[in-house]
Amino acid sequence: MALNEQKEEIHVLMVAFAAQGHINPLLRLGNRLVSKGLHVSLAITEIFQHRQRKSSSSTSTTTNSIAGIQLLFFSDSFSIEYDRGRNLDYYMETLGKVGPISLSNLIKDNFHGGKKKLSCIINNPFVPWVADVAAEHRIPCAMLWIQPCALYAIYYRFYNNLNPFPTQTNPEMTVELPGLPLLQTQDLPSFVLPSNPFGSFPKLFAELFQNSMEKIKWVLCNSFYELEKEAIDSMAELCQIHPVGPLVPPSLLGEDQNPDIGVEMWRPDEACMEWLNHQTPSSVIYISFGSIIALSDKQFESIAAALKNSSHPFLWVVKGSELTTPDSAGALPSRFLEDTKDQGIIVPWCPQTKVLAHPAIACFLTHCGWNSMLEAVASGVPMIAYPQWTDQPTNAKLIADVLKAGVRLQPESNGVVTAEEVEKCIKEVMDGPGSEEFKKNAAEFKRTAWLAMAGGGSSDRNIQVLVDEIISGCSTCV
Repeated sequence: MALNEQKEEIHVLMVAFAAQGHINPLLRLGNRLVSKGLHVSLAITEIFQHRQRKSSSSTSTTTNSIAGIQLLFFSDSFSIEYDRGRNLDYYMETLGKVGPISLSNLIKDNFHGGKKKLSCIINNPFVPWVADVAAEHRIPCAMLWIQPCALYAIYYRFYNNLNPFPTQTNPEMTVELPGLPLLQTQDLPSFVLPSNPFGSFPKLFAELFQNSMEKIKWVLCNSFYELEKEAIDSMAELCQIHPVGPLVPPSLLGEDQNPDIGVEMWRPDEACMEWLNHQTPSSVIYISFGSIIALSDKQFESIAAALKNSSHPFLWVVKGSELTTPDSAGALPSRFLEDTKDQGIIVPWCPQTKVLAHPAIACFLTHCGWNSMLEAVASGVPMIAYPQWTDQPTNAKLIADVLKAGVRLQPESNGVVTAEEVEKCIKEVMDGPGSEEFKKNAAEFKRTAWLAMAGGGSSDRNIQVLVDEIISGCSTCV
């Protein structure tokens, strides 16, 4: 076959917000699409390229591709030095104006003409304007929802005024929705509460659910049917959700031969793995609050006191701490490191998926970020929920009352959880009357997570349907 007669390549373009928890699910979905014969690119703002150059933790990453997925970069109009977290509302508003222009130019430069046929664009809810760009170029658009299906159901009903939610005049009302447990104010995502201080995110979600959904052909979700059956079924007549997860490292799904293509924005401390190798099976409490959450001094003190009093070995991720210079360990109480040097280890960052899969881990004290929750689910690890904001309160509700794979910490009226409460929950999960049920349920969800992503599983079938529809409909694309 002559070169100019070669078959046209079918491409999928994914577009991500430059945050680790947004990038990795898309990359892992992209990897599944590549394995089924599609060509995949990831478009991301230029700041990601700068951050990756500062981190050498991902050996499979170059400036041009990640494990066969081509990287394309577009401008957000800010300099590399600009602190994008300083005024998040302003940054998101600016990105919403500049991003569509930059992305449209990227599409014209890379996919118009030649042998590349752009057959689908996949965005996530934090860049809803991508659907407008896809419509402008007459390209089918899919959205990967990177939170639980339960959260999608809540937001859909909230922004379309289908059910009553708390208001300024009735801030403590309970919310009853199909397919979900009764939700108190403390169980709702912070963006639907009248007390929410963030303007940009509710605006993004309002734009998505009120204006962009008609431009989205497929709603994909980083979850699996067996985990959220009731929530998924409850949305069937309103907007069909297609779970394609859990989009976690293959090693957590029993696919050890397949390396993970996820990225790390911070360099993990691998020394903790050697420490774990010397611990008794199912004995270690793992504590991490993700890359964004910053605890107050009082919250640090409560957790530190509870860990010390529990006598269980622990691995605690405290961002910015240095084992060699204890004084730099953030807000940790004085003498805590010295008093617990034979009990636990503190690191500034760790390879979380390796940690959760380690046989020494007994439970996970987590902020309930959805990626962390899915990694714990796929590892079969019971959880202690300590939610802070956004989807985390609802995720904590799922852990304790739906999945029954752990417990939830209950704060005082000032929002701080006492050391006694943390210690009580540790005991309840580690060796309390319900501990065996938590372990049994966690193990069952691990099994179903593995089956969902295996060949012919519920999520694998949904991915195959997406691939088949992209291929069958590609003749109408640019």
